[in-house]
Amino acid sequence: MAGDIELDPFEPFGLAAARVVRQRADELFDEQAGVLDTAEIERVHDMRVATRRLRAVLEIFAPCFPRKEHKAVLAEVKALADALGERRDPDVQIAALEAVAARMPAADRPGVALVVARMRERQLTANATLAAALEHARDEDLHVRLRALASAATELAGS
Repeated sequence: MAGDIELDPFEPFGLAAARVVRQRADELFDEQAGVLDTAEIERVHDMRVATRRLRAVLEIFAPCFPRKEHKAVLAEVKALADALGERRDPDVQIAALEAVAARMPAADRPGVALVVARMRERQLTANATLAAALEHARDEDLHVRLRALASAATELAGS
């Protein structure tokens, strides 16, 4: 869950950048547990929101980071967000269709059930894409690299 971040208007911009990026990166990876469980769709939502928060602070504080490293981690955060979005779309559609079906006459439900079945196939495909994106983030040490980017901002602010 995202925590509030208090900013001091007198704190150097680079130090604020480092602190905020560290916190948002930690929050992103804290949301990872259970995200591939298709029965718990809010976990995907929470992690997707965490990627948006992290992406926003990476963009806001861009001048504080070494360009090459910043560009690389921002691209990886965007790729992870895309995979989460691809998975989130069918989650939302399935939930909406099931709610509609619950209010329909029984005779009309088989058609909705067919659409839900197709959405579940899309959900599973998207889940595999998300699993690959999470594995890539782990293999590329994205969390560690984000924290290193924050450390670089601290060093640049101190010089």
